[in-house]
Amino acid sequence: MPATPAWPPASTPRLFLDTPLAPDAAPVVDGPAAHYLLNVMRMKAGDPLLLFDDRSGEWLATIADAGKRALTLRIERHMRDRESVPDLWLCFAPVKKARLDWIIEKATELGVARLQPVITERTIVERVKQERLHAQIVEACEQCGRTALPTLADPVKLPALLADWPADRALLFADEAGGMPLADLDAPAPAAILTGPEGGFTPREREALLAHAAMRRMTLGPRILRAETAAIAATGIWMARHGDWSPAA
Repeated sequence: MPATPAWPPASTPRLFLDTPLAPDAAPVVDGPAAHYLLNVMRMKAGDPLLLFDDRSGEWLATIADAGKRALTLRIERHMRDRESVPDLWLCFAPVKKARLDWIIEKATELGVARLQPVITERTIVERVKQERLHAQIVEACEQCGRTALPTLADPVKLPALLADWPADRALLFADEAGGMPLADLDAPAPAAILTGPEGGFTPREREALLAHAAMRRMTLGPRILRAETAAIAATGIWMARHGDWSPAA
């Protein structure tokens, strides 16, 4: 006797909707998302979708009506609650577009709770298009299965970041001059990783960082890493040491 196919199929598309979802909701999808589902995925009435709203978790829905430019959905059932991610911030100096997009995408996939652009003295890119970065976050969450979007903070200058730093949050400073390996640092949540721009921090900035009460100096190995590599490498190491990568976490 043939096995009953899994439902919903593993290939079911996931979609973020910035509207509260509930059993009696009938959300409508239009714009670019509808174009993608209708014309690229060739979806039709009765096809399943997984939805999440960054509020209530993930829901299974089916297409009730497929028009030319919009889809009306029917909520079928609640699949899982909104996840609780580790309380890790990634504070990073913005870099050029493609590399910045990569930082946002990978940090979201790795599970950070907050993305904080930091303007330093050597930061080349000072204007950050928040709308575009938010779109990168949404796309990464849809792909990796997250049900909780990371917070995207407005850019802040390094002195202001340090002046308002929460006293209970460890600040892990990726220092090119050396420090303790991150894998050996006892710095569980709440914590934050700070990585610098291309060219690194200036001597004045480094002096301010080393004098800060929350600062924990760390090294990321013997080689000089690109800014985006350092940000993601540090995030991965912290998640393996203190995050939710372990089944027991």
